[in-house]
Amino acid sequence: MTITSMEGITRALVVRARAISFDSLPGDVVFLARQCVLDWFGVTLAGADEPLSRILREEALESGGNPQATIIGGGLRTSVQQAALVNGAASHALDFDDVQMTMSGHPSVPVIPALLALAEYRNASGADFIAALVAGFEMECRIGALVMPGHYTTGFHATGTLGTFGAAAACAHLMGLNEERWLNAIGIAGAQAAGLKSMFGTMCKPLHAGKAAANGLLAAQLAARGFTSNPAVLEVAQGFTATQTTTPNPDRALRGLGEEFAIRGVLFKYHAACYGTHETIEGVLRLKSEHALRPSDIRTIQLAVPHGNLAMCNIQEPATALEGKFSLRFTAALALAGTDTSEQAFTDTAVRRPDLVELRDRVIVAARENREGAGTEVTITTTSGAEFRTFVNLETPAHDLDLQLTRLESKFDSLARPVIGVSKGNALRERVARLETEKSMADLVALAAVTRQGAAV
Repeated sequence: MTITSMEGITRALVVRARAISFDSLPGDVVFLARQCVLDWFGVTLAGADEPLSRILREEALESGGNPQATIIGGGLRTSVQQAALVNGAASHALDFDDVQMTMSGHPSVPVIPALLALAEYRNASGADFIAALVAGFEMECRIGALVMPGHYTTGFHATGTLGTFGAAAACAHLMGLNEERWLNAIGIAGAQAAGLKSMFGTMCKPLHAGKAAANGLLAAQLAARGFTSNPAVLEVAQGFTATQTTTPNPDRALRGLGEEFAIRGVLFKYHAACYGTHETIEGVLRLKSEHALRPSDIRTIQLAVPHGNLAMCNIQEPATALEGKFSLRFTAALALAGTDTSEQAFTDTAVRRPDLVELRDRVIVAARENREGAGTEVTITTTSGAEFRTFVNLETPAHDLDLQLTRLESKFDSLARPVIGVSKGNALRERVARLETEKSMADLVALAAVTRQGAAV
């Protein structure tokens, strides 16, 4: 399908997302959807006790509300919108959640919290949940294809902006809205879509995910009641595309519409930092292993990174744990020093540790000369003058989905068991593995509704 103008693009994307049904999904798409849900539960449980999550949970408790949906990792039940907000922020608190490069953001953390809260409240089935999740992915990623790269380079945080559309689409799908109300939901989402890259390294970055989840859910709920918006929000003058990108690309957004699935482009994290640092981490670990390098051996570590990383994850001297997750220099030092790169490694103490600071200051970051394509070149020069180099590209989705699942199950166990215990963690993992057979998502969510104090190991 080739369209060279913006005319009708909002409706085209709505028609596509609305037509998705569980029975029409290829097996690998269902398999990937389950992997996204498993990974989301793990990172959300682990992030539930972060300071920003506690603040939002306390705010929700003080505000009150009908007990409609569960706060993951705790016993509190609150309104669906508050649950979406708190769970969305908690799931992005560690920056350990999945990535999709077409949208230049994190696809699950705005969509799953909104959809899960609504599914719990409505006793929706696992099959309906999966279909709605795939629809949400399609919407946010195809709008990403429409507005990237200009949207991101201008300074918008796509998880917050595009994620609002994804959450609205997923919830509209679960609610079975007609086409007119779908269009209104997407318009209402566009009126609320927000998020700034200048907030990276602060509590506001995870808040973007939470707000996207809550605002997208609200958009679908209001549309269901007859609330109106501009049904051409993507193409209208002074609409989303016109105001938030310098590089509109409708052809890219509609390429393969109805044939391809954006969820096939999902990438999972195995280091608890910005994905832009992962090629650096992997490159340093590779050279360290191959050449038995120690911190005392190092004269310099030179990083040649994609140009966009300079504005995304290049905090030179991080002062907090959150800033450390967005520092190429600090994450390189962590990897070389032998410190793990799980969520436990990123602390306020670690970023100020003298040996890590001294090693960090030997890291030099520059943009790659070739601005096209992906990948990071890591060059380590030793005190003896030896030079070792490697190139890492982590933008290609995994081909072996079974191996990917094995890695994700290990990651999930390490994150979930300290919070809900081994038995509940195993039960949750096994239930997600057969998610499409769940008669009510409320039963599954109950496994994640345990306070940390009550976790049994």
